Amino acid sequence: MPPEFVARCREQFPALRRQWNGHQIVYFDGPAGTQVPQSVADAVSDYLLRHNANTHGAFATSRETDAMMDDAHAAVADLLGANYSDLIAFGANMTSLTFALSRALAKTWQAGDEVLVSQLDHDANFSPWVLAAQDAGAVVKEIAVNVSDCTLDMDDFRSKLSSKTKLVAVGCASNAVGSINPVAEITRLAHEVGALVFLDAVHYSPHALVDVADWGCDLLACSAYKFFGPHVGILYGKRLLMETLRPYKLRPAPENLPGRWMTGTQNFEGIAGVVAAIEYLAEISGERGSRREQLKASYAKIVAYEQTLTAKMLDGLTAIDDVTVYGITDLQRLNERLPTFSIRHKKLAPKELAAYLAEQGVFVWHGNYYALPLTETLGLEPEGAVRIGMVHYNTPDEVDRVLDILRGLE
Repeated sequence: MPPEFVARCREQFPALRRQWNGHQIVYFDGPAGTQVPQSVADAVSDYLLRHNANTHGAFATSRETDAMMDDAHAAVADLLGANYSDLIAFGANMTSLTFALSRALAKTWQAGDEVLVSQLDHDANFSPWVLAAQDAGAVVKEIAVNVSDCTLDMDDFRSKLSSKTKLVAVGCASNAVGSINPVAEITRLAHEVGALVFLDAVHYSPHALVDVADWGCDLLACSAYKFFGPHVGILYGKRLLMETLRPYKLRPAPENLPGRWMTGTQNFEGIAGVVAAIEYLAEISGERGSRREQLKASYAKIVAYEQTLTAKMLDGLTAIDDVTVYGITDLQRLNERLPTFSIRHKKLAPKELAAYLAEQGVFVWHGNYYALPLTETLGLEPEGAVRIGMVHYNTPDEVDRVLDILRGLE
């Protein structure tokens, strides 16, 4: 993306103008939740002030809420590449939706069945399946990680797949180190043995185009607050599963899709903001066409730009002797990772380094960021690491700022 394009994007995010301790804030905390454009805040406010009601009533604001929800299902279907909007369900967050889904799926498992999870994942795509398997008497197997570059060990995955495998749960990308998983291949291999595939696209969705139709996955979840929207969870599933699995639900709740998977009264104002976030992502393409076509064009620009940020950050981090970078550092493999970096510094513990950066207006995360399976595998507990995460509103100058601070510690 040319500099003027990035500048136009940044102008839409009021938070980017804020200062701290006399410094312009650098938001490198995106993996825990991105900032939002003004249009998202406006959509939330407009809904609350002018359309606020529950659904399926006979009066105007309720009918307006029904229409907004229809728009939201269609918008998310476009974002995920789903063919039908009724296959999209909303919930409190990805974790809650995954727990609900895991309980329903566990009812179809029996003793001796196997579930595959990954050591590269956020715990929200690990513990729900482990707990559900325990309830059903199923066996959990962990797909190993190549420690040298924090990628999924595909040979280990193939060796653990069998006719007993009922579910494979993996992330599209690591929220800790940015590694991108070959989810289309994983899905194909899992389907060959009759297993279902659940994908966690929470960390992937701000950075690259999700395509459930192309990948062939059976189920997928993500969270709007990671792609410039409010705190809303999203679940996609293939029709047969969404219609035949028995969710834990209230008796008056609908049996038809998507309502049977949407527990309780929804966060309507947040969902209005989800539509605005997707519209933002579509509009920054500057292209004409359907919303899905616009999203494809936008994400192509985002990927290309973020790879330049990744290359600059990696080039700088790997040149600092006191810094250890976990994950892919080869500049020839930029297409295998996102602009998310976990590091450790020899002189400061992760919490100390995060606090030091924060005082200078650079906001980063420390700890394990709920990627506990990976930090345990890497031997980083209990302190974890420091995560620097960028999205398309970050800039090369911001990369230079954090690198200059880190160099100054030597």
